[in-house]
Amino acid sequence: MGLLSRIFGSRQSRPAGPPVQEIEVHFGYGSTNYQHLFALEDVLRRVMSDSAVGKYEGHDVTADGSDAYFYLYGPDAEAIYRVISPVLADSSLMRGATVTMWFGPRKWRTPKRVIHLPA
Repeated sequence: MGLLSRIFGSRQSRPAGPPVQEIEVHFGYGSTNYQHLFALEDVLRRVMSDSAVGKYEGHDVTADGSDAYFYLYGPDAEAIYRVISPVLADSSLMRGATVTMWFGPRKWRTPKRVIHLPA
């Protein structure tokens, strides 16, 4: 094994398959009662599982409950958005939310698309 292979890893050790793309949904939550957040999370998890376009990874919420994030991953961010957009449109929590689609690993120059949902 050469020096560069030891530093960066060999080609054989790299994961095979399509590149992973990400969707981040950022929204104002405004509560420390997470009941509604968990209910929407369950719907997103079920829709993602049924459609097989990717995986629902989880959520983050600020300590005061003011802001929250959902994270979804898969080989095609546009396909994921097509699946979850009806769910987002039906939820009052998503008024004014921002959906960011990352078309590859999240880095400085990774292409992305930002969608602002109506308030």
